[in-house]
Amino acid sequence: MKKRFRHIFIPSSVKLGSAGLVVLLVLTLLTGMMLHNPFLKTIDLYFYDQFSKQFATPVRSGQLTIIDIDESSLAAVGQWPWPRYRLAQLIGIVSGERPRAIGIDILFPEADRTSLKTLQQQFKRDFRLNLGYSGVPSSLTDNDGFLASVLNNSQAVGARYFYFDHTNRESGCSKTPVVLVSRTDRFFPHQATGVLCNIATIENRLLLTGFMNNQHDLDGILRQTPLVIESEGRLYPHLSLATFLKAHGINRAEIHENFAGLFIQAGKYQIPITETGYFKMQFHGAARNHRYISGVDILNGNYNPSEIKDKIVFIGSSAVGLNDIHHTVFDSQFPGIEVHAVILENILQNHFIVAPSWSNQLIQILTVVSGLLMILFFYSNKPSILLIGTVSWIFLLLCLSTVSFYLMSLFVSPSLPILLSVSLFSILSLTRFALEKKASFTWYQKLVDSQQLTLRAMVSMVESRDPETGAHIKRTQQYARVTAEYLQQQGLHAEELTEEFIITLFLAVPLHDIGKVGIPDAVLLKPDRLTDDEYEIMKTHAIQGESIIERASEENEIDYYLQMSAEIAGSHHERWDGNGYPRGLSGNKIPLSGRIMAIADVYDALISRRCYKPPFSHEKAMGIILEECGKLFDPAVVDAFRAIESKIRKIASEYGDGDTVSNK
Repeated sequence: MKKRFRHIFIPSSVKLGSAGLVVLLVLTLLTGMMLHNPFLKTIDLYFYDQFSKQFATPVRSGQLTIIDIDESSLAAVGQWPWPRYRLAQLIGIVSGERPRAIGIDILFPEADRTSLKTLQQQFKRDFRLNLGYSGVPSSLTDNDGFLASVLNNSQAVGARYFYFDHTNRESGCSKTPVVLVSRTDRFFPHQATGVLCNIATIENRLLLTGFMNNQHDLDGILRQTPLVIESEGRLYPHLSLATFLKAHGINRAEIHENFAGLFIQAGKYQIPITETGYFKMQFHGAARNHRYISGVDILNGNYNPSEIKDKIVFIGSSAVGLNDIHHTVFDSQFPGIEVHAVILENILQNHFIVAPSWSNQLIQILTVVSGLLMILFFYSNKPSILLIGTVSWIFLLLCLSTVSFYLMSLFVSPSLPILLSVSLFSILSLTRFALEKKASFTWYQKLVDSQQLTLRAMVSMVESRDPETGAHIKRTQQYARVTAEYLQQQGLHAEELTEEFIITLFLAVPLHDIGKVGIPDAVLLKPDRLTDDEYEIMKTHAIQGESIIERASEENEIDYYLQMSAEIAGSHHERWDGNGYPRGLSGNKIPLSGRIMAIADVYDALISRRCYKPPFSHEKAMGIILEECGKLFDPAVVDAFRAIESKIRKIASEYGDGDTVSNK
């Protein structure tokens, strides 16, 4: 059967309310984006990570080497910190292989306490003893001076660390030959309030330095790091950037702006950065994706010189105990020394992830468009359009964002318009569901009203041919209802005696004698007792009534009301002992509705006037019913009828007419 209500009417108030809700959600999300709401930021990072994982491919340029003071080196040479002469020896060996540049990812903020000169001064201060030594070259009496000399000769790039929570400036920490200049007024780097440098002996011999700060996102994962930080009005480079500039002989770099945003122009290289000076790293997998040489192998000469010559070298430590380990999207134990290698690899291979400066404006536009589309989908008044339109729009957003990331390395997060689309789909779907439910309820009420109108018309048709029917229908409705309720309270027929059953029984009772419309007037209206042949004709009203209702319900086989009506019409003259009609059913084979109707029908017939008898008293009627218990009637139904005698008498009195006895 085809549905008649495929579309629902959406009131103007609902349309205005939906539009207002969309505007409110759009403004809320856009405000959250501008205020850097952590929840929205988390969703952005989710898409960023998924894209990074999806399109990650191991890349190695062959221009980088990491000299790692690893666990093996510490176990073989000694725990950290090593004496400065040992580090100087390591750096000297590496420098002798003529790399393009050396970046030292180690900070020396305190003097080496193992220096002979330092020990001599300490003993003199603490014990007033003048320690002497002989046969030691003067260059080896001061470990810091020896290391400084090696760093100067190797032209290595040193490290420093900026503070942002307290002031700790040192005058000897400001020297760097690299000139960083901003050529745009949209560059707002972080302002450092303090700095931690190497001791003056080392700092003064360094030709170039870079900071070693890294910055994790809110979830503790490293995805980007500052390449430029400002301190006391001057711009300073990250250690990786400073080492890159040293390797390429670049002494000056400028910050410019193009259609995609800000970038550092360093020679022929353009390095994209954010307005705050951050660089988004494109990791290509877990740690150890670059060439590593253990520090102890360098000291023991167990390495291939070609892995260092003309390479950019970083010297640092991946040892877990030194706490320079970071969590990335690929690896929770990513060494800090390799972070520098990742940055340089991105620059050398021109593999960048760019968050264009116009991405926020584009996201705002797409968010507004999402809201408008959702309203149009909703106003279309077709649930399929709302679903298909929403899914298609979300799919399009994902495709555009994915393609831009894969082909152009542009990250434009689809999270805000997708979040709005999903939220509005859920809300508007619930709104449509509520409207449809309301429409269905209204339709159901009209259907019930139509059924009742049809019922009254059919009953009136029976009454017009059988004057005895009258108030009989109202009384039998009430008898059946209270009897069924009592059986339910006693826990009998629990699976069948539901609230729906009782209500439907009440509504279906009036059609129990609908079959009488097919009985000839000569039989139906005969004032005397019927002959045997006439009685056989009268008995056919049961099967005729069942047939009439079944034909009416042919197009709606699941209508519970019509099913029970047919059931009652065809079975209320069956007997418990099997001697009834029209089918001679017995016991529980007789439908429960028919067994209840049988006692209600007989009782009312007994207390009512008929052409062949006067009305009986309640007591006499109950006596007859008790005599027929187990023969005509279901014993359980008789017990129920007897238990509610007071209600039965009240119903008979309240709905009585001139043809019934007074039961007051």
